[in-house]
Amino acid sequence: MEIQEIHTLIQRQREYFASAATLDVSHRLQALKKLKEAIIRRQQEIHDALYMDLGKSAVEGYMSETGMVLSELNYMLRHTRRLAARKTVWTPLAQFPSHSYRLPCPYGVVLVMSPWNYPFMLTMEPLIDALAAGNCVCVKPSAYSPATSRIIESLIHEVFEAEYVSVIQGGRQENQALLDEPFDYIFFTGSCAVGHEVMRKASVHLTPVTLELGGKSPCIVDESADLDVAARRIVFGKFLNLGQTCVAPDYLYVQQSVKQPLLEAIGREIHRQFADLSHYGKIINDKHFQRLQKLIDPDKVVYGGQILESTRQILPTVMDQVSWEDPVMQEEIFGPILPVLTYENLQDCLDQIRLRPSPLALYFFSRRKDAIRKVQREAAYGGGCINDTIIHLATTAMPFGGVGNSGMGGYHGKVGFETFSHIKSIVDKKTWLDLPIRYQPYTPLKDKLIRMFMR
Repeated sequence: MEIQEIHTLIQRQREYFASAATLDVSHRLQALKKLKEAIIRRQQEIHDALYMDLGKSAVEGYMSETGMVLSELNYMLRHTRRLAARKTVWTPLAQFPSHSYRLPCPYGVVLVMSPWNYPFMLTMEPLIDALAAGNCVCVKPSAYSPATSRIIESLIHEVFEAEYVSVIQGGRQENQALLDEPFDYIFFTGSCAVGHEVMRKASVHLTPVTLELGGKSPCIVDESADLDVAARRIVFGKFLNLGQTCVAPDYLYVQQSVKQPLLEAIGREIHRQFADLSHYGKIINDKHFQRLQKLIDPDKVVYGGQILESTRQILPTVMDQVSWEDPVMQEEIFGPILPVLTYENLQDCLDQIRLRPSPLALYFFSRRKDAIRKVQREAAYGGGCINDTIIHLATTAMPFGGVGNSGMGGYHGKVGFETFSHIKSIVDKKTWLDLPIRYQPYTPLKDKLIRMFMR
């Protein structure tokens, strides 16, 4: 799309928002209902697109994409009216007589930029939250998942007028053109490098942002953990979508005394879960495929390592005897490679993690309550699980987001609604009584009364 076309489309959205049509909660709910009906009706097409882009099976496509989107839609259909209502708050005696309340209001025209790894879910969930909050939305899906981006565009154009929700396809030129527009809010999911650029561009217009980024998310296992359960859940979380998951366990940090039995259990689980590769998926593109191959040190591979060029697959791979200096520890892996480091003392483990940028997720397998409390209290990370992986992002009642280098802000459920809302603080002062103590001239009596009211 030409730059002028993008500008014109955003102007049309501004005019539509100015009409106040989206302020009506019934209008928002009707839009969400239509979107839900369209997703259910076209679910097979969505799953077909996910298979074309990432090789996702229908089961994985529903579990990690369409099912989660429908769950977010159902939440918003049940709760939007309550979330959009004004909330009465306590009024200080000094402001008597008055009524104080918080009023959620939409920002206006917001930009949602989504990635390729969960292209449907990571586009539709923030869109749903933004619509529930009453915004107009411009969606920019990834160019790296073209089949899913096309079905997203078709779906949105079927349900919405372009002045309400629009889709911009394209690559860097379109991204730059969009970021030059003065949006009222930007929601970006992607890499840290691009996140820096989004924030830099947003700062020109003082546009608030939510950045859902990534990082090297550790998975810590101590000697008290149930190793069989840990292995099963680590293998699930690490190799889901071939590791192309922003909250996948990036590396395994295991207490030395249980490393060997844990690795053996992980090997058994990989064989059990992936003996049949028909549901395994594929790496998104050749560039990413080649990058991942360079991270594998054949001398350190203890399980897997096979590379299938014809299908763009790397089989589940475990690397042992890894150090912090190895190439695989210098960047977020985003693929089916699990490097293993060891520690003797939990404090040393946490000290090493703290030396590095805060990860998006952290997973800790342990039966020791004191150790669990220590990790939760002392480690900085976006969110995570105790004795599991990944599943914290599937809970609508909890916000999902990063901290530090892994992002800022969060969404899902109530927090998602609030992310796309400006909360106006309003005092409705009554006129039937006007206490004179705040007006000049000030007297000793007024000073005494002011101090008494403001205690």
